[in-house]
Amino acid sequence: MPPPVAARLARYAGLVGAVLLAVAGWLGGALPSTPRGASPAGGWRSDGGPLTLGAWLVGTSLLVGAWWALRRGAPSTRWAYRTAGLWALPLLAAPPLGSRDVYSYACQGWAYAHGVDPYAVGVAGAGCPWVDAVAPIWRDTPAPYGPFFVLLAALAVTLGGGLVGAIVAFRLLAVAGVLLTAVCLVGLARATGVPTRRAAWLALAGPLVGVHLIAGAHNDAVMLGLLTLGLLVLVRRPGRPGPLLLAGALLGLAVTVKATAVVVLPFAALAAVPGRHTVRALLRDGGWLAGGVLGAVAVTSLLSGLGLGWVGGLTRSGDSEQWTSPPTAVGFVVDYAGGLAGREPGAVPVTRAAALLLLAVLVAALWWRAWTGLRRASGVGQRVARPDAARPRAALLGAGLALAATVALAPVFHPWYATWPLTLLAVAATRTTWFVAPCAAAAFLALPDGTNLARFSKAPGALAMTALAAGLAVWGLLRLRRAGAACPD
Repeated sequence: MPPPVAARLARYAGLVGAVLLAVAGWLGGALPSTPRGASPAGGWRSDGGPLTLGAWLVGTSLLVGAWWALRRGAPSTRWAYRTAGLWALPLLAAPPLGSRDVYSYACQGWAYAHGVDPYAVGVAGAGCPWVDAVAPIWRDTPAPYGPFFVLLAALAVTLGGGLVGAIVAFRLLAVAGVLLTAVCLVGLARATGVPTRRAAWLALAGPLVGVHLIAGAHNDAVMLGLLTLGLLVLVRRPGRPGPLLLAGALLGLAVTVKATAVVVLPFAALAAVPGRHTVRALLRDGGWLAGGVLGAVAVTSLLSGLGLGWVGGLTRSGDSEQWTSPPTAVGFVVDYAGGLAGREPGAVPVTRAAALLLLAVLVAALWWRAWTGLRRASGVGQRVARPDAARPRAALLGAGLALAATVALAPVFHPWYATWPLTLLAVAATRTTWFVAPCAAAAFLALPDGTNLARFSKAPGALAMTALAAGLAVWGLLRLRRAGAACPD
């Protein structure tokens, strides 16, 4: 437990940081009247740019430093909740920060509300009146989100009555998602034996949550709220058809917000089994869970009238090419090397495809490891079963690691993506530095108007990311080799 003086200092340093970030947002944030790229003198490039950048960098540093200082746990769970809420207040009053995605949400909701299929045309082709506020790269791409979020977006636009009202509605949706996650954290942490004061602090007080989920109003907050609620139902009521269907429906809704939630489903099936982890029990309880997932997907697809058109929109999410995605960075480096040799390899699509294949292998390996561990822990093949405490922790840790692998191997990376594994690892992982440090670094990648700093460091960033990925790959292989050598024949 941190000393009271250190905790108090961290609380108010973070609050000052949040206030500075809100100030930076009003000076040069993602305001609808100053779309990114519209004018070289807009936002942080204006005469007040140095003040905007100074407030943003100092505010981010204070918020990251305060979060990092208590990474082993706040003084108490209640203290963590109160501090996270205190830091969120200035950001609630700020304009959209770190991204212009909320304007894409508004235009996609407007398109659907006016009878246009957002999976068929981009927001520019749909005739959205707010298209100038959308980042140029996303104006002609179809929506990559599921039908449940399209319905929510249309509701937000209808209730908002205009762009400002719609932004307020999206922020309220994001706050609801964060609050739902906060409610579920304690139950999940208790089920896995992780200190609740540490889980609450890591998952809620981080700068990525305040800046990107709340101020940026990203739909990732809604996905995480549904995901954690579904997992909590599984942890508390495994093996019962009714709760399993409910949990499946919640997880299915999370998938129909952002499809990346699908990697959690195989591990959720492990959490659905209450006793011995046999194949028969997995098929029985996993079947009820799958029924809930498929039911939610089918109902939202039919209710929206959009069917499965959203699946096609997922292919356009990789239109943005930045070195912050390791597979993309490796592709850049191969292209640079080819250029020196007078060739044009066009390696980015190849490295991205290879990374997705590797992701499938890793998720399968993580699931198999969790499955075999749970079979041993539940006493399959033994006369006496071990306690059931290993079940929720193994399932949630596997899901968190699968999300971490998804973030690392995806074709594109944005800072708020790191909140996916952060939330689950906060309630399941024993060691924290390995995933807290990258989240802290990611907080510095975006400027208040949504400009990604990776745009200005393509070559050096790609080289550094490739070297880091190679180093981690070698380290992982060496660990596997040592583990194999330690196993008896």
